[in-house]
Amino acid sequence: MCKPLSEMSLEELWQLFPIKLTEHQDCWNDWYQQEAEFLRSFLPPSSKIHHIGSTSFNGIRAKPIIDLLVESDLSDFSSIKKLLLDNGYICMAENTRRIDFNKGYTPDGFAKKVFHLHLRGFGDNDELYFRDYLNEYPETAKEYEKLKLSLWKPFEHNRDGYTEAKSDFVGEYTRKAILKYGGRYDGAL
Repeated sequence: MCKPLSEMSLEELWQLFPIKLTEHQDCWNDWYQQEAEFLRSFLPPSSKIHHIGSTSFNGIRAKPIIDLLVESDLSDFSSIKKLLLDNGYICMAENTRRIDFNKGYTPDGFAKKVFHLHLRGFGDNDELYFRDYLNEYPETAKEYEKLKLSLWKPFEHNRDGYTEAKSDFVGEYTRKAILKYGGRYDGAL
């Protein structure tokens, strides 16, 4: 019998859930749409749901995990956390301004559909700018894919290292995108 995820060390979790990059799948957008519709059925109506991360970029390899950004009022975080936990999500990290959740992680490994949900206050959404920039500039998206492929095997069982190794690239192009797109995603409206 497998140990519950809550009792596993970070190293055990990284072994069970290695980084795996796959070819872009057309179904990823459908999976996002289905999950967003499910989330809208119980989240506060003012919440905004976005598809972010590499599965939202056109045509590059990605971990087959759908990243969702949910923007909401900070005062709703406690009730939203309870709603997400009641609807199949696991809280992975939390502070006063951000809460991260996963869905589709099992003691036997990944489920067919896996989601990372990032709960943030309105306007804490730099990932949207990065997404838009990489979709507008496919050559930059291919550079990002090349970087990810170079990091895959060295960091296959170290998600924190993998994320950190990409941070300069992500930061550079996020800054460029924010300059280019101005306040496209400012505020709650």
